[in-house]
Amino acid sequence: MLFDVGNLPKHDGDDQDIRDDMADELSPSAQIDYDRLLGGLLIEGFDERSCRSRYQFARYQRNAARVPSPYLIERLRRQEALQKKCGPGTKSYNNAAKQLMSTQSINGTSDCNYLFLIIHAGMGNRMLEITSAFLYALLTGRVLLVDRYKQIASTFCEPFPGTSWLIPSDFPLCYNEFNEHSPESYGNMVQDNVIRGNTYPPFVYLHLDGDYAFHDKLFYCQDDQQFLQGVPWLIMRTDMYFVPSLFLIPSFQDELSKLFPEKDTVFHHLGRYLLHPTNDIWYSATTYYRAYLARADKVVGIQIRIFEKTGIFQRNGPFPHVLQQILSCAQGEKLLPQIGVTTHEAAAGNNSRTVAVLATSLSSWYGDQIRERYGEHRTVDGTTVKVYQPSHEEYQKKKNRKHDMKALAEIYLLSMSDVLITSGFSTFGYVAQGLAGLTPWIMYRPENHVVPEPPCGRAMSIEPCFHQAPYYDCKAKRDADLGKVVPYVRHCEDVSWGLKIVNETRL
Repeated sequence: MLFDVGNLPKHDGDDQDIRDDMADELSPSAQIDYDRLLGGLLIEGFDERSCRSRYQFARYQRNAARVPSPYLIERLRRQEALQKKCGPGTKSYNNAAKQLMSTQSINGTSDCNYLFLIIHAGMGNRMLEITSAFLYALLTGRVLLVDRYKQIASTFCEPFPGTSWLIPSDFPLCYNEFNEHSPESYGNMVQDNVIRGNTYPPFVYLHLDGDYAFHDKLFYCQDDQQFLQGVPWLIMRTDMYFVPSLFLIPSFQDELSKLFPEKDTVFHHLGRYLLHPTNDIWYSATTYYRAYLARADKVVGIQIRIFEKTGIFQRNGPFPHVLQQILSCAQGEKLLPQIGVTTHEAAAGNNSRTVAVLATSLSSWYGDQIRERYGEHRTVDGTTVKVYQPSHEEYQKKKNRKHDMKALAEIYLLSMSDVLITSGFSTFGYVAQGLAGLTPWIMYRPENHVVPEPPCGRAMSIEPCFHQAPYYDCKAKRDADLGKVVPYVRHCEDVSWGLKIVNETRL
């Protein structure tokens, strides 16, 4: 177990192990008819015991999920066939890997072309970069392979049947040495004018990290995509959700419209298709859920990320103004009940409703303070509020396996909420809302330790924000406001220069 769930109250069925077949009565409203295949995103045939989350995730969703399009399902089946045909261990892969070391130019691609994603960054960014890369692979007919040395195998199950998405250990390139200065990067190749006609290098490195330069960003231009289509291997490093800019590339727009008629469901569908936590992570998340959250009438997830530059606990607080912002948002939007100030006021309501608050934060102080306030005073309407926080690591621990596992378990716990309050600019919250299919209330970033007014606002969509989006109009060859090119790509609520996808029917 990643979380402490000792001394739990016992209920009927609690002794039944999640690793065995489990009863479906998880809450007062039994989720008996849950869709284990997520509307056709998934297929039968995987060994369920090897990856419990794949087929059990749907039973923990407390809200109705969006329905994937038949065309998306068809394309996923075709992608699975391609991954199996061209994946590691096949003759096609072996030939393509040998080609990587060639010094000769190539006249074009074959039936098996590859996108290799170098994994890095924190858990939220990691999930966003994987999903972005997969969509790009889907659009360009490439096999997606990911870095095997960044704990992917210990956090996520294999998503494709009959093959692996992990790059083999004998991969011939020393890819960890690639950076924005590498001559193999597309941006530097364009800048140095080394691209020639209809001949292509064996591979191109795509530097799409937050520190990328102007020529790197030409990746998002139509003409540059035409050249990249002829390169057999693309090696990508990114820490961002670059999907909104794919919607601005003309050659992808028709296909994206068929894949996602509801445009703001990209991460919702692809994240639930690709990202299945391994059994120990899933066991921790579901055991915690069943112990503390399953029987509540409502679960309110509150994801707290601190961006202050000073303070104790490694800049995570305590900050009283952040606590005030959380309570102002939750109570002002009627997500949590008001606390009675006087005995008469508190006694006015009398009901048996229970609200469970799931708080996630590196600091324990915020959850403790909310718990203390609701523990010391009754609510105005008589609702019982109980506050739970699975962990408090105090600071982000990079390259720490257990820390990453806890983070992933908490992301999935948040996705099991009925409503979500998230911290602006935080990819952790983006991922939870996308998996859940919930439009969150976003807490805006405070300035000078002052609670913003209003403290939070409803998001435009369930999609993540692309923080470092380009602002170059490829056709006009000048800078432009790319949040006004098409109606379904807008600037983000929490990052004014970022881009996010919204659904035209919800505008």
